[in-house]
Amino acid sequence: MASQEDLNNLITAIANDVNGFIGASIVDVESGMPLASASRRPDFDLEVASAYNSEMVKAKQKTIAALGLNANLEDMLLTLDSQLHLIKMLSPTLFMYLAADRQSTNLALLRASVNRHTAGFEV
Repeated sequence: MASQEDLNNLITAIANDVNGFIGASIVDVESGMPLASASRRPDFDLEVASAYNSEMVKAKQKTIAALGLNANLEDMLLTLDSQLHLIKMLSPTLFMYLAADRQSTNLALLRASVNRHTAGFEV
């Protein structure tokens, strides 16, 4: 498993690469607890966001199973009028949650950065 330093370095690398970075966390799917997190906005509660996003991931995994799909969840995108939220699965039990200002970045750049930094990342 990746060390705490590895998780923190991953978030830092993405934060430095994504314009409009608001916050990110690496989350345990089952518990909803962030294993690492960083936010540039003190009012952006990553613990709450992590917990609720883990419920969305679990619901989508249940949907995939209920439909009998032979597929794995790769990522999920939530678009708000002012923000982009990306959930990227790192393993079946861990995901990265990232929020960015929609005026400062776009979906293609956000996904490219996350995919580049998580490619080959061992969890």
